[in-house]
Amino acid sequence: MIVLCGCGVTVSLMHTLVVPLLPEISRMMGLSQDAASWLLTVTMLAGAVCAPVAGRLGDMIGKRKVLAVALGLMTAGSMLGAMSGSFALLLVARMLQGAAFGVLPLGISILKDELPAERIMAGTATMSSTLGVGGAIGLPLAGVIAQLMSWHAVFWAATGASLVMLVLVLVVVPESPVRSGGRFDAVGAVGLATSLVALLLAISQGSRWGWTSVPTLGLFGGAVVVFVLWSAHQARVRSPLVDLRTSTQPVVLLTNLATTLVGVGMFASFMLTPLQLQAATATGYGFGVSVMVAGVCMIPMGLGMLVFSPVSARLSARHGAHITLLTGALIMFCGNVGESLLPGDLVVLLCVMMSLSIGSALCFSAMPTLIMNWVPVTETASANSLNALLRTIGTSTCAAIGGTFLAAFTIDVGGRPVASSTGFVLTYWIAAGASLAAAALAVAVTVVVRRAGGRLAEVTELDGDTEVDLVA
Repeated sequence: MIVLCGCGVTVSLMHTLVVPLLPEISRMMGLSQDAASWLLTVTMLAGAVCAPVAGRLGDMIGKRKVLAVALGLMTAGSMLGAMSGSFALLLVARMLQGAAFGVLPLGISILKDELPAERIMAGTATMSSTLGVGGAIGLPLAGVIAQLMSWHAVFWAATGASLVMLVLVLVVVPESPVRSGGRFDAVGAVGLATSLVALLLAISQGSRWGWTSVPTLGLFGGAVVVFVLWSAHQARVRSPLVDLRTSTQPVVLLTNLATTLVGVGMFASFMLTPLQLQAATATGYGFGVSVMVAGVCMIPMGLGMLVFSPVSARLSARHGAHITLLTGALIMFCGNVGESLLPGDLVVLLCVMMSLSIGSALCFSAMPTLIMNWVPVTETASANSLNALLRTIGTSTCAAIGGTFLAAFTIDVGGRPVASSTGFVLTYWIAAGASLAAAALAVAVTVVVRRAGGRLAEVTELDGDTEVDLVA
């Protein structure tokens, strides 16, 4: 469990480590801000495309094998980034780093297969929280290394961490005996990748291109058309990339929808709080601290998710994961409302951030448990990968909304335009609304579970026959 959680932290680090490096990379390579932002976008796209593919392959041929391949790609990408001197090579490096995003759902599925029954909830809760931990510590860590040495040193550090985790996985983590077999659906993989790339490109670039521009609307429309065709293909093929019959079960479907909303509710604070901390005090909402201090202030938020993961596991064991999800979503709602008030005291702001980390920990620990208790044991990796993908869509949507509002509402400070408080407030209220909607979906999940007798149906495949065990 320690090794797999270390893998989760390392992978989540890859998504944020380049953020504090963008100004220096832009200056050294003569890039515009829009061009440099592709170092973030390409990582997100690669992760979204590779996660469901890795999940399906893990279910088919072995989760440990695919996990090792993903870590190998991340190691290669980190090393390429450390040695790259051109923007093109750096883009390829970031793409390879993003391809390892499937490590998180694969790790959760391995824990489900290998841990004793009484430790599964705690293990999956801790593993799920590593996304927030890595995201919170990645910014200050990369900033410190870059400030003391160079941005190349950040990629060398990532190479070392990736290589260590790859060796530990090969030495410590056993191969899961649970396999689904079947044939890989290459057509389905291409269709899903095409739809996701179109959707996420439209979401991430819409604020720059214009939400009503031809490229943005064309990508949104293309994503819908391809998704409809992909769904029809998945319903016909014998071994689909994503089993839509399983994914449309009420509990699984509602949980996945809640995942997207929770992603919106969580990411607003991850995105806006560092900006608020660094903004000049003349703005009326900023604290005027350095990038490093702002990063240090984010660390408690990430560690809070890790600390409260065992608490969420105990809550799920006693009352059910659906109650944990509901509780977490309501706490996130309160935290986002608190953030929308733009606290002027740093201690108060840190307390509000901690409440958001607690709510996020409860939600993200409950969702894999709900998913895995309602899908066949041979499909846990692909089901968790789909859930992780929807989380990415949620965070990307929040980033697009926040970026649009911050650019739309500005004030003049020191002779230059900066984001006004209006953009922050509107984004936090949207995050609060998303959290409240996630709570409503959790209520719906609770109704479905209680109609099933207050129990969760765990479906397992035995010799081709489906056996349903009712687990208290």
